[in-house]
Amino acid sequence: MAEPHQFDYLLAMGFLFAFLDAYSIGANDVANSFATSVSSRSLTLWQAVCLASVAEFLGALLLGSRVTGTVKNGIVPPARFNNDPYVLMLLMTCALISSSTWLTFATYLGMPVSTTHCIIGAIIGGGIASLGWQGPTWGWNGGQGIAAIIASWFIAPLIAGGFAAIIYLLTKYFVLQTKNPLRNGMIAIPIYFGITFGILTMMIVWKGAPNLGLDKLSNGAVAGSVLGVAGVTIIICILWLIPYFRRRLVMEDWTIRWYHIFLGPALLFRGPVPPIPEDVKVQVVQDYYRGHITKEDLQADGTLDDRFNRVMHEVENQKRDDPENGTPPSNSTPVAEDGVSRSLENVDKPQPFYKSPMAFWLFLKRTVLRGMFVEVVEEQTRGGGSALHRALGKNVMETHSRAHKYDNKTEYLYSMLQAFTATTASFAHGSNDVANAVGPLTAIFQIWDTGTNASRLPVPVWVLAFGGAAIVIGLATYGYNIMRNLGNRLTLHSPSRGFSMELGAALTVVLASRLAIPISTTQCIVGATMAVGLCNWDVKAINWRMIGWCYLGWLITLPITSLVSAILMSIILNAPHFGLTT
Repeated sequence: MAEPHQFDYLLAMGFLFAFLDAYSIGANDVANSFATSVSSRSLTLWQAVCLASVAEFLGALLLGSRVTGTVKNGIVPPARFNNDPYVLMLLMTCALISSSTWLTFATYLGMPVSTTHCIIGAIIGGGIASLGWQGPTWGWNGGQGIAAIIASWFIAPLIAGGFAAIIYLLTKYFVLQTKNPLRNGMIAIPIYFGITFGILTMMIVWKGAPNLGLDKLSNGAVAGSVLGVAGVTIIICILWLIPYFRRRLVMEDWTIRWYHIFLGPALLFRGPVPPIPEDVKVQVVQDYYRGHITKEDLQADGTLDDRFNRVMHEVENQKRDDPENGTPPSNSTPVAEDGVSRSLENVDKPQPFYKSPMAFWLFLKRTVLRGMFVEVVEEQTRGGGSALHRALGKNVMETHSRAHKYDNKTEYLYSMLQAFTATTASFAHGSNDVANAVGPLTAIFQIWDTGTNASRLPVPVWVLAFGGAAIVIGLATYGYNIMRNLGNRLTLHSPSRGFSMELGAALTVVLASRLAIPISTTQCIVGATMAVGLCNWDVKAINWRMIGWCYLGWLITLPITSLVSAILMSIILNAPHFGLTT
């Protein structure tokens, strides 16, 4: 038996490529959780990154151990390597190299592939190269074999689409298309908040967090926890959110700010709305459909491109002249802190980053933090990205014209709700997909540490934290590249639609995590997006070119990673060994 530390280089390579794999998961897969929120303008990109950072990390840390065990032990049984566990160590290293390399390249291409496909395909290829065709567990194996995992790739999109369609159709016919959508929305919002927080609680206590000892709770305690949290959430919404919505949306109080939510019932006694000063520009809520072409535009004079250019010109003027956007009106002269008027040319000229704190902040935004401030929505609608990306989104404005537009005040209700559903989906993603990177890493470390296959050892918490941190870094620096290919390039997004998509996908991932099945969250959110898009009852409301691009990535991922991993394993295992004799 070889000494464990004889293979320190494999451990080092495992950490390196596990980080790259988790980084690419953050850049490729986490974008699926928040692409809908950013695309519907419910959240800005930097807000999404901040929420995802917390949710992904906690999901990986608290719930990631269940699915990590499946990836580590369920695909290729460690018992088959009892005689030489270091071959398993090599297999997992080759799997990480294969998975991370392809995933990084696919992210560069803007192809939203399944990170679950990547690592499972890589482990299968390495298992075949080391043990033959009998190496991997091809059967169902209690829901943890390859057959069960492959079945979930087809079942998960259908389940997520079904959940999302039901939620959206209920919202559409009982809220959005009624005579008083704002009133009905205010009735529905507390219920939706209760459901969302109930699902989040279920994820944590329903045998999902052994690190907290919550996996030992009885079924009664679990049900009581879920219903209790949901009930308290509904009461809080009625007492705090509804007065805020009434003041801002019904009474159109221009003095109200987001932090007034914490005043709760006191807002009911705030008094009449003061008159609006003449020099103050007021917009109760933003236009969630700005820049999108309507069916009426298609029937008007001029080509679609002409109409699109006019709409985008109006949006640019609105952004430039909107005081709340932080930019001065086009006819204004900036005034510096010393009270001296400056020309626009001098103010806009970049200053060295060491000149002032503001110059340093702008330097960070243009360099290290650039990935958090990309205008994703504008790039989706105006053809941002590479020539390939622009070709895939060529007819996106015509696709948007097929979807219905609803009351912006009602959409605002769902924008706040969507921030929570996106966070829930991100939490679910962290719990499920962190296993794709840290499952093989856990096997590598435990074999290096113990000299055995260590299949029964628990997943170390610090390994989950390592994977969660790498996922967050990937999203913050490169997640925008996938976000601009999803969202509005698939179908028109709005807060009510995005909420339905995210909640449907989150429900599916919750069920999968409960059953310890590593499903593809990419396929869940794309399936949910397709289902909600089809609820416009027009097949042209979906960009099928982009759907085809997604499916192409899913189809080629598994054979590519399998082949690369198998080649690496075959070369290393069968390479000639040279020894020195004395």
